Amino acid sequence: MASKSNAVASFVEAAPPGELSNVITDIKALTSDSQVLKSLDPAYKKYNEEQFTTVKLPGSSESVVVSEYNALGVGRYFDTTSSSSFAFDHATQKASSVQSHTVESQHLDLIKSLSKALSTHASEHYPSSSVGVYPAENDSVIALVVVANKYSPNNFWNGRWRSQYLLKPNGSSMSGSIKVDVHYYEDGNVRLLTSKPVSISLSSTSASDIIRQIASTEKKYQEDLNRAFTNMNEGAFKGLRRQLPVTRQKVEWDKIGGYRLGQDIGGGRSR
Repeated sequence: MASKSNAVASFVEAAPPGELSNVITDIKALTSDSQVLKSLDPAYKKYNEEQFTTVKLPGSSESVVVSEYNALGVGRYFDTTSSSSFAFDHATQKASSVQSHTVESQHLDLIKSLSKALSTHASEHYPSSSVGVYPAENDSVIALVVVANKYSPNNFWNGRWRSQYLLKPNGSSMSGSIKVDVHYYEDGNVRLLTSKPVSISLSSTSASDIIRQIASTEKKYQEDLNRAFTNMNEGAFKGLRRQLPVTRQKVEWDKIGGYRLGQDIGGGRSR
């Protein structure tokens, strides 16, 4: 029972961006065991918190982030910008029961300044982005979270950018990570997963300087990715196969099935 539940949970935890509901549907088609399905609750929670799942609160047009940093326990999370808390169903990814919530932190002014500056940064550089800034680790650090989702299921691809940083308010550095997850699945199944740890030295602890350093770090990483893709396309991918067959004409794969056995694509016959 445990091994079966663990195997199914691994499907949930590995779900590509924007495709958790599809994975859940497939799991339910594979098993109707109520115990196995119930055992997936921790996997749903882990997935949503690690992926920085975003959700719109009832009556709001803005999306808020679900993460370990803004968890209140018993299925509730808080948002510093709206000063509210909400219940979150990890299986359906729906929010409910919104309540007023006061964030308690000795760094509240800095948190508000960072939240405003980080939101501006994200809206300028990422489509469909959401941010969160939270007191964490017993108010000893401030967690900054950026997530940007781009879903295009009609074109068979979905993608997600995640970056997170832990700032010690009185420190001179900030640590974090940047992760990119892209899934392309037209006539195949290709997935890009990257993760880069980052460490940023700070010249000051003002919100504007901190966000400026974050923007510089993320820009550099995007440029590094672009160079890597260009080199891969011009080098490794070209080495895998010819761009065109020896006839210099594209292969019309949909017509291949019409060739008679023993007749090759070039029109000749095998002996």
